[in-house]
Amino acid sequence: LGLLREAEERRAVGRALIENVYNLDAVDFYYTVSAPLTEGIWRHEAVLEKVVRIVRLTRPEVIVTMNPAPSPGNHGNHQYAARLAIEAFQAAADPSRFPDQLRKEGLGPFRVKRIFRSGASGSGPQGPDCPSTFKKEDPTETVASVWQGTMSRRFGKTWAQIGEGAAREYVSQGWSGLSLPAEAGCNRFTQVASRVPHDPESTAPTGALEGALVPAPGGLPRGTELYLTSATFDAVAGEPFRVTAHVRSAGPAMADASVSLSLPDGWAAIGNGCLGLVSGPAESTATFTVTPPAGVPPGRFRIGATLTDGEASGRTAAVVRLVPAVQGRVERLPQVAQFEKWARDVGVPQLGSTVKPVLSLGVGETRTIRVDLHNWGARAQAGTVSLVLPPGFSAIPASRAYRLAAGADASVTFDVTNRDTALPTANQGGVRGDYDAQAVTTSSAGTSNETFGLELVPVTTIPRAAAAPVVDGTESPGEYLGPSLDLSRVWEGSPCASAADCSGSAKLTWYGDDLFVLVNVRDDLLGSVVMPADCKRHWRTDSVEIALDPRGASENTSTTFKAGLFPVTADPARGNPACFERDADNHQGPGRETAPGMVVASKAAGPYAGYALEAKIPLGLLPSAVDPQRLGLNLFIYDSDTQDLSGQTRLGWSTFGGVQGDPYRWGHARLAGYAPPAGRPTIAPDPVIPRTAALSVDSPQSILQSALDGVPLGGGPAAAAGARVRISS
Repeated sequence: LGLLREAEERRAVGRALIENVYNLDAVDFYYTVSAPLTEGIWRHEAVLEKVVRIVRLTRPEVIVTMNPAPSPGNHGNHQYAARLAIEAFQAAADPSRFPDQLRKEGLGPFRVKRIFRSGASGSGPQGPDCPSTFKKEDPTETVASVWQGTMSRRFGKTWAQIGEGAAREYVSQGWSGLSLPAEAGCNRFTQVASRVPHDPESTAPTGALEGALVPAPGGLPRGTELYLTSATFDAVAGEPFRVTAHVRSAGPAMADASVSLSLPDGWAAIGNGCLGLVSGPAESTATFTVTPPAGVPPGRFRIGATLTDGEASGRTAAVVRLVPAVQGRVERLPQVAQFEKWARDVGVPQLGSTVKPVLSLGVGETRTIRVDLHNWGARAQAGTVSLVLPPGFSAIPASRAYRLAAGADASVTFDVTNRDTALPTANQGGVRGDYDAQAVTTSSAGTSNETFGLELVPVTTIPRAAAAPVVDGTESPGEYLGPSLDLSRVWEGSPCASAADCSGSAKLTWYGDDLFVLVNVRDDLLGSVVMPADCKRHWRTDSVEIALDPRGASENTSTTFKAGLFPVTADPARGNPACFERDADNHQGPGRETAPGMVVASKAAGPYAGYALEAKIPLGLLPSAVDPQRLGLNLFIYDSDTQDLSGQTRLGWSTFGGVQGDPYRWGHARLAGYAPPAGRPTIAPDPVIPRTAALSVDSPQSILQSALDGVPLGGGPAAAAGARVRISS
C-alpha cells in the first residue's frame, strides 16, 4: 500500500511539475488526531534529524507545510509533520543542531527564508477577487492568497482544474471522484515565520515569495534578512517589554542601515534603531523598549518594522498579545495543552491559541471544570472567577475568590451540570456542536473573559440480559431490553436523501463478561463487496464501526477498542458472511488475530433495503477493565452507494467531525450491575502498532531519484565515500 500511495503522490504532484518526493520511512500507522501519539511512534529526534538533513541538502527558500494545531478532525500525522517542518526551519539554520551533519557529512547550516502553513482562518467570496476580499479571523496574521482560476500557459487549464486532476490520482484514499466548485476560489497560506522583508498585507500572487524568491517591495536585495523578536509574546498594558530587530546583508554592505518601528495607536518605543554598517553574514541587531498604554483591552497586535538603507527599504511585522493583569483560562484538553506548550517552546507562540477550548459533558451529568489563573502583572491581585453558562447548564459555586502574588499561578474549580436533558447533543447541539460559555475573571485591573465550548454527548444505560443473546443478526424476543440508540445523524459526507437511503439504530446489552451489540441499518444501495482477505479499511464501503473506551478517559484511540464490521463479503462458498477487523486502536489488525472470541453475524432481507449486524465482544478484549459507570461508547454507520470502494456518508450516535479519533467526544454508557473481574488491569498496555512502513530502499522511484539528486534514501545519512555494497541476489 505504501508503494502504491507513493506512486499516486508522485503522479499527483507531477501535475504541478514537482519532480522530487522525499519520504521519511516513518510508519503511517492509522487515522489519529493525536500528535503526541505520532511523536511517540515516530521518535522525535530521529525523524527531525532526517527533515533537517533534507532541508540542508535541498536548500528550499520557502517551506509550505500543514496545520500543526489539534483542530477538530486534523490528522495527528499531519499535525506532527507540520511541527517537524517548523522545527526544521529553525534547526537547519543552527550549527549546534545535528552537528554530525556538518562534521561528518559535509553539510552546512541553511537559513530558509519563509515558512507557511496551508490554509487560513477567515471567510470571503470565490472568484478572481478572492485574494483582496478575504476577511481574516485574526487581522494580525499574514496570509498569502493565490486564485485557483488563473490559466496555466503551459497546460492550457486553470490551476483549479490541474489540482482537481491531481487530487483524483489518490485513488487508494477514495479521492478518484473528487469534483470542485464551479467557481474557483483561493489557495491560502498563513505565515508561521519569516526571516526576510515582505509586505504583510500583500495580495499579489507572489506574496508568499517576497524577499525569498522574488524581491520584496522597497528595493533591498533579495535574501536580505529582517525580522523581529519579542522578549515576550504575552504583554500587559502599561508595562514595557523589549523588541529586537535582526538584520543581515545579502548583497553589498549596507553603509547606513537603520530600523524604525510602526506601532498601534498610543504605543511608545524607546530606541534609535541605528545599525550603521551591515555587511557579510554577521547579524546586526537593534533593540527597542515598547510600552502599550494602560487601559488597552486584551487582544493581538501587530508591531511593524522598516529597514532603511539609503533609498532602499523593506518591511516586516511581528505579533504580540496583550493579556489582562490576571488571566483565567479554562483547562485544555491534553493534546491542546501539549500543542500550546510546544508552540511556546519552539518560538511560535502565536500559533498556540488558535484552537478553541472545548470540554465534553454527558447528558444529565456533572463534571468538574478547572480554571487556571496567572498574574501577569507586577503587583499582587485579588478578585473572583465565575462561569457564565448557556441555558440548561449550571455551576456550583457561582463564583470563586482568589488572591495571587505577582507572577503567581493558581486554579479554581466548578462543578458544571447539564440540567436540561432535552437539549440536542453532539453536532446538533449549540452552534456546530458547541454550547458556548465564558470564564469571567475580575481583578483590580479590570475584567477578562475567555469563551469555551461545552460539547454535550449522549448517554445511555446498557442493561444485563436475562440470557446471552444468540448472535445471528436478528433480535429475538427478550434479547435486547435496553433503549434504541439513533444512529442517523450525519458527521461527515453528503446528507442522506431519505431515511431509506441511509439511517440506522442500535441496541446493546451485556451478559457475563460479554457485550452484545445489534445495529439495524436502512440502505437503498449496497456498496462494493470486499473479498475476505480485504476485510480492512471498512470506511470504504457499507459497514459499521463499534468504538469502546473502557475507562472513559482516553486521550487518543490507542487505549481503546475499535472494530469495523462488514455486513457481507464476496465468499459465496461460505454464504458471503460478515467479517470484522480492529482498526486504529490498541491492537489494530485482522479480527480473528486481534479479537479472539469476538463473533459477528449479519442478515439482509431481499430485496435489499439494508442489513442488521450483531456482535458479541468479550470485554476482556478491551485494553483495560471497563469502568461500568463511564464506558466511552460510539457507533458509526458508513454508507456507500458506489462500486469503487469510496464512501459517501458517515452517520453515528455521538457525531462531530473527526469523532472516530476523539474519544472525549464519544457518548457515555453505564453497564447496570456489571463489575469487571478482579485483577483486570485498569491501565492499557502500550499499543501494538504495525511496523510495516514502506521503505525507500524498496521503491524504484525513490532509488532513481536519490541516484539523480544525491539526497540519501529516507532522509538518512549517506554512505561513507568509498563504501562498497555486495548484491547477492
